[in-house]
Amino acid sequence: MAIPEKLTGWSLLVLVCLSLELLLEAGAGNIRYSVPEETDKGSFVGSIAKDLGLETRELMERGIRIVSRGRSQLFSLNPRSGSLVTAGRIDREELCAQSTPCVVSFNILMEDEMKLLPIEVEIIDINDNTPQFQLEELELKMSEITTPGTRIPLPLGQDLDVGINSLQSYQLSANPHFSLDVQQGPEGPQQPEMVLQRPLDREKDAVHYLVLTASDGGSPIHSGTLQIHVQVVDVNDNPPAFTKAEYHVSVPENVPLGTRLLKVNATDPDEGANGRVTYSFHKVDHSVVRKFQLDAYTGELSNKEPLDFEEYKVYPMEIQAQDGAGLMARAKVLVTVLDVNDNAPEVGITSVTNTVPENFPPGTTIALISVHDQDADNNGHITCSIPGNLPFKLEKLVDNYYRLVTERTLDREQSSRHNITITATDQGTPPLSTQAHISLLVTDINDNPPVFEQDSYSVYIPENNPRGASIFSVKAQDADHNENALVTYALVEDTIQGVPLSSYFSINSDTGVVYALQSFDYEQFRDLQLRVMAHDSGNPQLSSNVSLSLFMIDQNDNAPEILYPVLPTDGSTGVELAPRSAEPGYLVTKVVAVDKDSGQNSWLSYRLLKASEPGLFSVGLHTGEVRTARALLERDALKQSLVVAVQDHGQPPLSTTVTFTIAVADSIPDLLADLGSMGTPADPQDSDLTLYLVVAVAVVSCIFLAFVIVLLVLKLRHWYSSRLLQTEANGLTGLPASNFVGVDGVHAFLQTYSREISLTADSRKSHLIFPQPNYADTLISHESCEKQEFLSAPQSLLEDKEEIFSQVNL
Repeated sequence: MAIPEKLTGWSLLVLVCLSLELLLEAGAGNIRYSVPEETDKGSFVGSIAKDLGLETRELMERGIRIVSRGRSQLFSLNPRSGSLVTAGRIDREELCAQSTPCVVSFNILMEDEMKLLPIEVEIIDINDNTPQFQLEELELKMSEITTPGTRIPLPLGQDLDVGINSLQSYQLSANPHFSLDVQQGPEGPQQPEMVLQRPLDREKDAVHYLVLTASDGGSPIHSGTLQIHVQVVDVNDNPPAFTKAEYHVSVPENVPLGTRLLKVNATDPDEGANGRVTYSFHKVDHSVVRKFQLDAYTGELSNKEPLDFEEYKVYPMEIQAQDGAGLMARAKVLVTVLDVNDNAPEVGITSVTNTVPENFPPGTTIALISVHDQDADNNGHITCSIPGNLPFKLEKLVDNYYRLVTERTLDREQSSRHNITITATDQGTPPLSTQAHISLLVTDINDNPPVFEQDSYSVYIPENNPRGASIFSVKAQDADHNENALVTYALVEDTIQGVPLSSYFSINSDTGVVYALQSFDYEQFRDLQLRVMAHDSGNPQLSSNVSLSLFMIDQNDNAPEILYPVLPTDGSTGVELAPRSAEPGYLVTKVVAVDKDSGQNSWLSYRLLKASEPGLFSVGLHTGEVRTARALLERDALKQSLVVAVQDHGQPPLSTTVTFTIAVADSIPDLLADLGSMGTPADPQDSDLTLYLVVAVAVVSCIFLAFVIVLLVLKLRHWYSSRLLQTEANGLTGLPASNFVGVDGVHAFLQTYSREISLTADSRKSHLIFPQPNYADTLISHESCEKQEFLSAPQSLLEDKEEIFSQVNL
């Protein structure tokens, strides 16, 4: 606490005692300091750091600062020393007027704990004001017949200081007719009175000049003077008399200017000038003179400035009535100001947090709010509220402070910003309210995983797709914000037929577009299952996955494959036997074909493309069965060549042809004999045959040459086809039996035949017996297709067939 140099002596001792007393009181309760008024800015008041038990550096770290309400900042914190210092020069009289003690209250806010600590600082008065009188001169008129001992009340001096520094004594200049007597008034202040000591003689002294001096008790002593002029007049033996000793009036504070508040009335029974009464203020302070106006002749009291209940609740005053001869009477007037609700509540945001994470727990303090209303009673009773649809609530603290806290956990995905309106309303009529606004930003945490638009996806793609083509796009949304909502995509690692999934597919991690790295074959992959994972970029990362089912759409990319008849390996065409006794409709053989495609692309139809004897044989459109269309005749050639085309129903359709030879004979010896007789030329009957023979030889030579050329072409084609069939047969390995079944449910059947061969010791007498054919339509199994067992036959029969083939080809 700073002590001005001008405070010395016993006043310093009193000041020290008061300071010690205040410090003792502060130790028992709130922190309390004292400081003399008019000290320089930055003067030491007290050590906040020491009284709080903190180091100086902790003041700034813990955010300790001063919060006050309703007045300018009088004190400040020195962050370097941790001391409470004055923020400017403090005038106690301006701050507290005549009130004692003069205590300034404010709060110290501990920002980290949002805790308020009350502080009180008493402003110690110093003798910085001089006693003054309202008037510089006082003119009194006294009758010369005034009896000695008459007391004349004198104006009071006013000193704005308090205690020992206030007005303490009066002195009257020496005069043989007058003396000074100071009485202790009922309300405390001294009442100076001038006492007439001896009779007045107007003829001797018409006017008496006196000086009243008012002095305070400060050091040094200050004093003020009042010039008193006493004019001695003729006899006036009746002073004025008021109708009431006291006048009371109550007016609202919003009363219009110039309103007549009351009227005082004093009467004087004297006549003439001695009975003419005038009115004037007596014993009033400057605020009364400034606020009110008194009509000197009518005694009407009116207001010339607005009244303010918050400034003064009661205006006490004395009105003096004086007649023409100078006799006076006084009456007391009390003007009570009634409060009206003319002040809206004041709302201050003492401390606030503007940004919070969405996982803030319930009950966390968001802001510290102070409210105040200058009105009184219900007009100053305040209630605070916030909208009910917000996840916050207000909690009442001490000293008209409220705390805004979270009522439940915040969710940024529901609301990323809360605009909180705090409404403070008084209970006046009509009620007045004030609003304060707090904008709270809710920051995001990674609490939402990405969510796909569907629970699963089904995609249909045509086979033979180009490499690198995009086949589908997935999309996932994340309700979080910024990096927490940045979604990237990846394929869940898996294998397809033992090969890593990454060899077949890839995905754009940013867009979710799935690409095919290979061209897929429907015959190899009917459907594939993938799982796509979406994960955000938060910490920790959250993810979700979705299943992606890929279904291949078949295309007609496989031509039909002939399973039977199988071409011989020596390059010749296959040979089938048909007995001459065969009737129409006799089943000679059956063309068996399959198509690796499915659906309509695998529906097969058979047709006879070419025949050496048109109309002799027919082919079943759907069965591929080769039957005789009519009975065989003697003129029909022993060797019949057929070309059968097998075509699927795809778009565009694909087809395959097979060429085979049908040998007409009842038995193999007959077939060999027939072939031998065909090779022995008949004897010429006459000479005319010689020419035909020559021509025939030439023609046969040409035909033979053409046949050799055709045979070479066929052998080359057969060699190429056998290589191709071997490759495709390997591709058929593992092909399910359903590939041989069309949509209409019709199976491709293979006709097998049972033959019985009997050989004698004489090879020339060997013969082949054809029993009744045993037809068995059986579904080609996977094993039979793979091992080709349906083509197996006894070795002797194969040797006979090879001999027949050689004879036929010749």
